Amino acid sequence: MRPSVSGRASATRFPSAAGAAGLAIWLAASAACAPPSLAPSWTDVDRLIADNYPDVPQMTTARLAETLDAGRRPVVLLDAREAEEYAVSHLPAAHHAPSVDAALRIVRQSPPDAVVVAYCSVGVRSSALAARLRERGVAEVHNLQGSLFAWANEGRPVYRGPTRVGVVHPFDAHWGTLLETELHGRAP
Repeated sequence: MRPSVSGRASATRFPSAAGAAGLAIWLAASAACAPPSLAPSWTDVDRLIADNYPDVPQMTTARLAETLDAGRRPVVLLDAREAEEYAVSHLPAAHHAPSVDAALRIVRQSPPDAVVVAYCSVGVRSSALAARLRERGVAEVHNLQGSLFAWANEGRPVYRGPTRVGVVHPFDAHWGTLLETELHGRAP
């Protein structure tokens, strides 16, 4: 079944205004109120996503790897990170989709039976993107649980263009604590 897309695209970046306000308050409180040694946990991330994006289906890294390996259905990978992050590394054959408009263009050009999977660093931005795509009528879109950090931490491949690399952009010092230290990399 082709992912259906309805409604008019806008240039608005995700998350929505209300979601962005709540997310900004939570992120600021987490970073500003916590001692520097208090790092976020994956439990914190999962709770944040479940609370703010309860209707977004989550796909585990293991399930994505199985789906990609099986090759039975096309998979459209949407990287919701900023250009600098994407330039360091991304999932194989991922499309850079830093806005809802960019993601909609990619989805509209995808095969009719494609599974759409959004990801970012830990899953917050990509859950926001998936929620916005669902609002726009994309029926089958998932967030990659743990996103690129979990994928890379598990030793799964990341690429810079067609070349496999061993680093990931850590986003920032706070969230980068969820990425194995030896995987930290910056834009080439």
